[in-house]
Order: sequence, then structure tokens, then C-alpha cells
Amino acid sequence: MKPMSRTRAALAGGLAVVALGTLTAGVGVAQAGEKDDRRVKVTEREIAGLFDGWNAALRSGDPERVTDRYAKDAVLLPTASPRIRTNHAEITDYFEHFLLKKPRGEKIRSVITVLDQNSALDAGLYRFHLTDPATGVTKPVEARYTYMYEKRGGEWLIVNHHSSVLPAEG
Repeated sequence: MKPMSRTRAALAGGLAVVALGTLTAGVGVAQAGEKDDRRVKVTEREIAGLFDGWNAALRSGDPERVTDRYAKDAVLLPTASPRIRTNHAEITDYFEHFLLKKPRGEKIRSVITVLDQNSALDAGLYRFHLTDPATGVTKPVEARYTYMYEKRGGEWLIVNHHSSVLPAEG
């Protein structure tokens, strides 16, 4: 085997030091990131509680209180309307009409996916108890739902909400 020149040996040694330093720095960054993730970890329980806050807003009867839980650029595909709502005024309009039915929601099944510290998805089935304003009769309505949440300015907001009446099994 041919002996390595002093220049090549120094270059190889320098590259090894750089590679080791990069690896060490990368491990340090990963460890620091892990510590940060533990400090701001979002739990499924926290995301599940967002529905409880939304449901409490519904029960207040105040459409603005409900709409304030949505981001300004949110999209609402509502249960009881064929129109897609894409701004604060349209979402408020929907809830002005929906709240006349005194809705009370309860989750039947929920599947929560925490995407990262600032976004999560909650999808499943819920049941609403709706009261007919004309007759006072309350009836249950089962529906599918999806809520997409984002944390903006330190506050969890709904950025996309889809709800549709549960179809009969076929």
C-alpha cells in the first residue's frame, strides 16, 4: 500500500473532524428540539376540549361567540345548509339561523390526530339535539364531522369545519 502524503493525511483528518463536529451538532440540535417538543406537547385531551368550548359557545345562543372560535379565513361546510361559508359574516349568518334550534351537541366517536404543536385534526360522529322553534319538539340528529384546528397567536382556532348528516347504512 502506498503511504499517504502529509497533505492528504491532514485533509482526511480535517474532514473527519468536520464530519464528527457536524454529527455532534446535529445530535445537539435534535436533543434540544426534543426538549422543546416535550415542553409544548399538544395532547389529544387538549384538542378534545376544543369541542367542549365550541359546544358551550353554541349553548350560549350567541352567534358571534361561536364564530369567534373560527379563524378569519376559515371554511365551514355546515350540517344544515348547502352553502359553503368562507368568511366571518357568512359563518355568523349560518349560526344565527342554526342557534334558533337551541343545539346541544355530544360526541359519539372521535378520532384525534395531533399533527404538530400548532395543528390538529378531530374527526368522527356527533349527535345534536335540535329543538323545532315552531313546535318546541326536540329531536336528535346524528352527523359526521371534521374539525381542522390551528394555533394562531397562541389561540386554537377552527380553520376548517365539515359536518354532514349521517347517511343511512346501505
